[in-house]
Amino acid sequence: MSLGVLVGCATPVKHTSATKLPASSEVAAPAALPVAPPPLTSPSSVKPAEYLRVASFSDLPGWTEDDLRQSWPAMLASCDALGRRPEWNSVCAAALAVNPTDEKSVRAFYESQFIPHQLRNLDGSLQGTVTGYYEPLLKGSRTRSGPYQTALYRAPEDLLTIDLGGLYPELKHMRLRGRLVGNKVVPYPGRAELAQQNLLAGRELLWVDDPVEAFFLQVQGSGRVFIENTRETVRVAYADQNGHPYRSIGRYLVDQGELTLDQASMQGIKAWVAANPARRQELLNTNPSFVFFREEKIADPAKGPKGALGVPLTPHRSIAIDPQFVSLGAPVFVSTTLPNAAQPLRRLMLAQDTGGAIRNPVRADCFWGFGAEAGELAGRMKQAGQMWVLLPPTLALQSP
Repeated sequence: MSLGVLVGCATPVKHTSATKLPASSEVAAPAALPVAPPPLTSPSSVKPAEYLRVASFSDLPGWTEDDLRQSWPAMLASCDALGRRPEWNSVCAAALAVNPTDEKSVRAFYESQFIPHQLRNLDGSLQGTVTGYYEPLLKGSRTRSGPYQTALYRAPEDLLTIDLGGLYPELKHMRLRGRLVGNKVVPYPGRAELAQQNLLAGRELLWVDDPVEAFFLQVQGSGRVFIENTRETVRVAYADQNGHPYRSIGRYLVDQGELTLDQASMQGIKAWVAANPARRQELLNTNPSFVFFREEKIADPAKGPKGALGVPLTPHRSIAIDPQFVSLGAPVFVSTTLPNAAQPLRRLMLAQDTGGAIRNPVRADCFWGFGAEAGELAGRMKQAGQMWVLLPPTLALQSP
C-alpha cells in the first residue's frame, strides 16, 4: 500500500504507498467512542458534480498515443474484483470479447464501455500532484544476529481497528485505531513510545540490516526481504498501522533548514542520514505512524503486492487514489511528466490502491514496480498533473 509522498502534509495509509492505508483515513483514537456522529465535514458530504465534469476522449491529452494494450492486465485484475457488481458486470463481460494483442480492439473497448470525467479539486482547480511508490528489496534474517538488528513487526494483539463507516455511513472509508484501557479506547502508542518502552517485544516478524530502509519500507507499505541464510525472498505485506497520522520526515528536514524542497526526496533524505547518523532516531521519531507487516510467498515475481482493491498491482499501470473521489478499480487517465519535467507521462492506469497521503480528487501515486530502478523513479516523482476517471454509464454523471 502506498503511504504517499515524503514531503508535505499527509496522514497514513500507498502508503506504499507504498505507499501507501488500505481504503481508509487514519485517525487517532479518542478516549472513548462518540455517542453520536461528529459534525459532517469530510469529503463524504461533497456531491460528485462538485469534483467530476463529463468530458470526451478527445479531451484527454495523449489518449491516442498511449498503447492501451499495456493497461490490459491491470484492467482484467480490476474485473476480477469488480466483475460481479451490477454496475461493472456488463463492462467486464464485454472485456472477455477483447483481443488483448490488438490495440484497436482494446481501444474500442474503452471508448465504447466508459465515459471519461475530468477530476477537479474542490476549489475548482484542475491540477493536482502525482507521486510514485515502489516495492523495495531489503536484506534480512529470521533471527536477530550480526547486522540484522532492526525488526519488522507483526500487528500487535491489542491493536483495535474500528471501521467507522459501519457505525456511521457518512464516515465511509474512515477507520479508528487504538487499544482498550479499562472500558475506554485510547490512542495506540506512537513510533517513539513503541521503541523506547519495547512494547512490540515478541511480535518480531523478520530482522533487517538497515533501520532507514526499514522506515522507508513502512512508507512504501510493502516490500520484499531476501533471507540470506536460506537464500529465499519473501514479501512483507501491509498488515495494519497504529493509527497515528503520517508526518513527513522530509518536511521536518526542510523546516529545520537541513534540506531544500528539491533535496527532500527519498534519496536526499538517505544521504542526510548517512551524513548525520547521530540524528537518525531523532528524525525517524518525528513520524509517529508505525506500520505492521505480514509475510507472504511471492507467487509471481513480475506482479506487485496486493493493493486496496485486493488484486496484485501492475507496475506502471496501477495507481493509488483517494477512494472518496475515485472509484476503486476504475481506469484513470493521468497526464503529467516524469521527474524533472523532461518527458510527458500520459497514460491510462487503474485505480487499485489507496494511501494515507493520497487525499483530494486530483491526486495519484503511481506504482513503479520492484527494485532499485523503480525506487529511483518513485523517490524523485512529485509532479503536477491532471486526471480523468473513466466510468461505466451506470456510474456516470450523465451521457456526454
